[in-house]
Amino acid sequence: MINVGIIGAAGYIGGELLRLLLPHPRAEVTKVYSASQQGRRVDSVHPNLRGHTPLTFTDPADLDSHDVVFIAVAHGKAAEYVTSLGPDAPCVIDLTADFRLRDPVAYQRYYGDAQPAADLTADFTPGLPERYRDQLRTADRISVPGCMATAATLALGPLAAAGIVRPDVLIDAKIGSSGSGSSATTTNLHAERSGAMRVFAPHSHRHEAEVAQETGLRVRMAATGVEAVRGAQVLCHCTTEPGVGEQDLRRAYRAAYQDEPFVRIVAQRRGLYRLPEPKILIGSNYCDVGFSLDPDSDRLVAIGALDNLVKGGAGNAVQCLNIRMDWPERTGLEFVGLHPI
Repeated sequence: MINVGIIGAAGYIGGELLRLLLPHPRAEVTKVYSASQQGRRVDSVHPNLRGHTPLTFTDPADLDSHDVVFIAVAHGKAAEYVTSLGPDAPCVIDLTADFRLRDPVAYQRYYGDAQPAADLTADFTPGLPERYRDQLRTADRISVPGCMATAATLALGPLAAAGIVRPDVLIDAKIGSSGSGSSATTTNLHAERSGAMRVFAPHSHRHEAEVAQETGLRVRMAATGVEAVRGAQVLCHCTTEPGVGEQDLRRAYRAAYQDEPFVRIVAQRRGLYRLPEPKILIGSNYCDVGFSLDPDSDRLVAIGALDNLVKGGAGNAVQCLNIRMDWPERTGLEFVGLHPI
């Protein structure tokens, strides 16, 4: 049994980490930290955890030693904790953007500030098991990618690796309101969000840099906030190389994901859920990927869908933990989603 601490446990991602880790058979959450909620009971902030934990939030300034520390704070803040933790945290799993991008110039372009502790980025292994499983087995510093970046990378990665799509890709991403975090702002008030399909990033969404870094493609990404609370879906508009057909696409996906526990290929010709749909993934650690190829042209749409707080965040982090500790990869992540919902 390992000793786990969570910094930033009062946010939505922090709440999902608690939901997944409190019943985890091989991890014990011993302390949770929040600068804004210190002294309050966890279940006063995360009411779904009533009866499951007596923990209260502690000031991060009073950080104890833990076998594993998860960091789920605002972008730009994680580096401060990583720098100060040292040997008090043999393993750190960061869910912020601070160590995702290997190019500090790209970081400054997309986040508007110099990359904090950029010299430490090389110490971090990307927290995407489908691409970095072997490295994660021995990683002491792990950086979990963004939710829409995960969906797009898993949808595009096999096609790029097989060389069957041309390098220019346009990603149209949609995400529920929880993607904005738990901080109350005018933008996220129910009166402003309800019924809206708000284009909050018509171009140059931050996650495009992550997708480009992982796939080697020239990526452009737009993002729209939709009325759902949870869920992210990406439509990746591509052009196939000459002669590429549906069987080539299926072959590439199967080669990449046939043994993956949390990626499913969903590309059917009929049925209500014939392509990846976030609704049936809520609460689960699955990412569904699929495609639609125009039979009369070389136009392809590759699609990825996931729960932005689970496979797009906390679930991916727990999957990385399981790999790092050499535990069965599905441990604590068996929930398969609901239908209907």
